[in-house]
Amino acid sequence: MIWRTSLFLSVTVYFIVVGSHIEGPKHGKVAVCYVASWAMFRKPPLNFAISDIDPTLCTHIVYAFAGLDGESHTIKSLNQWLDIEQDSGNAAYKNLTGIKKNYPHVKVTLSLGGWNEGSVKFSTMASDKRKRTRFIRSVTQYLVKYDFDGLDIMWKYPTMRGGSPDDKENFITLIKELKEAFLPYGYILSATLGNTREVMSTAYDLVSLNRYLDLIYVIGYDYNGPWDKIVGASAPLRGLNKRDENNVEYTIKYMLSFGVSPDKLVLGIQFLGRTFILKDSDVKDITFGKTEADIKGFSGPYLNGTNMYAYNEVCLDLKNNSKWVYHWDEVSSTPYLRDGRRIVSYDDTRSIANKVKLAMDYNLAGFMIWSIDMDDFKGVCDMPNDTYTDFIERVSDITKDKLWQDSFKNLNNQAGLEGKIYGTLRDKQILRLPKKIFKNYPLLRTIHEAIDVTVEEKKIADAMKLLTTSLREGSRVSETQTPCYRTCSEVCFYGPGY
Repeated sequence: MIWRTSLFLSVTVYFIVVGSHIEGPKHGKVAVCYVASWAMFRKPPLNFAISDIDPTLCTHIVYAFAGLDGESHTIKSLNQWLDIEQDSGNAAYKNLTGIKKNYPHVKVTLSLGGWNEGSVKFSTMASDKRKRTRFIRSVTQYLVKYDFDGLDIMWKYPTMRGGSPDDKENFITLIKELKEAFLPYGYILSATLGNTREVMSTAYDLVSLNRYLDLIYVIGYDYNGPWDKIVGASAPLRGLNKRDENNVEYTIKYMLSFGVSPDKLVLGIQFLGRTFILKDSDVKDITFGKTEADIKGFSGPYLNGTNMYAYNEVCLDLKNNSKWVYHWDEVSSTPYLRDGRRIVSYDDTRSIANKVKLAMDYNLAGFMIWSIDMDDFKGVCDMPNDTYTDFIERVSDITKDKLWQDSFKNLNNQAGLEGKIYGTLRDKQILRLPKKIFKNYPLLRTIHEAIDVTVEEKKIADAMKLLTTSLREGSRVSETQTPCYRTCSEVCFYGPGY
């Protein structure tokens, strides 16, 4: 069955039923699903269990966190009752790694560190050969014992928070030796890295990290928060001005320009927002980067996280007809809610779809999600209907172009622009969006959908660029020319005698 809706005049949108993945994602990008171990302790209806994971939406599942013993310099469980199978225990390790039996495409790794583990213990261990050896031996034994597929290191941050200036070099030595120890086992080695210029330049030798790590997860959030005493987007797509470095695009460009390979770089997306309390309740319009706020925000009603509001808390509030008023900041591509003095800046399906497009434009390896337990994993909220607003507007702009209208039929016949999402009807470009047949995990599903949408949109954009270039050079796309697509973004036209 097909439903037809006209949007933005020249673009016709069709909704079609699309089946779910049988195994895992088919688009070739990684989807790294972090699971916060403490999520099981949350209040209903947001308490999370391993059984709530949908493995078809993940290529990797990362369990957070293991700890570092400051005395023995070995890896340890931070909650044995929760992690390890024993009398009356929860056996999270066993239940999580057991997913692989029915979903062999999934790799399950363990994350070591996090904010609460600090920096000093890592600094001490990494600075001493014997301590590193003891640590690495304990890690390999631990991974074997509990059937994990690898380790992620989240050291926040080398050289900082009580660390040593030597941490930058010692971190590389640690990673190198870990990689060498992992080779016989085929274990995955990743690291989660900070996103500000100060952290990236001071804490990391990116060229060397890129050499030894299999995947690099870069935190694409927490650029702004109440600690700045200014209202801002937690994960702005782009900066407020040319000098603004606190945004996702700047971080991606920095990482790539300082030695990280795009096929190893994974963009971190956060399924929670940051909260602010305005200094002046009489402020009428909120301006990110300018409107003043108190140094402390507020907690959501279920998670009680400091200065944070999870997406599932946001969507439940909106469903229950709260006092929140929805707003959209165009510059940062960020939704935010306001109730008097209270502000929540967060990510929804629309802003995440735009982040996916940005990352795909840079051909990154994929996406890391912190964390899937803050998505609407039970599907209790209302379904968003503005996810692809910006995609529709872009296609509308293309199809309104007279050059495109005059050349589309011929170009489509040659370049094969017909796809599952972007297609044609009566020689006009149309956009088919899949009808959302699953209510749960709207944010995580959006990442996968937006990857597919972006791949096809890029094909159209490339065709348009090629057409413009062709005409600029004095030639025309004729019936006798044949296009050859080597990739989604690389197109070559050969002459009729080729």
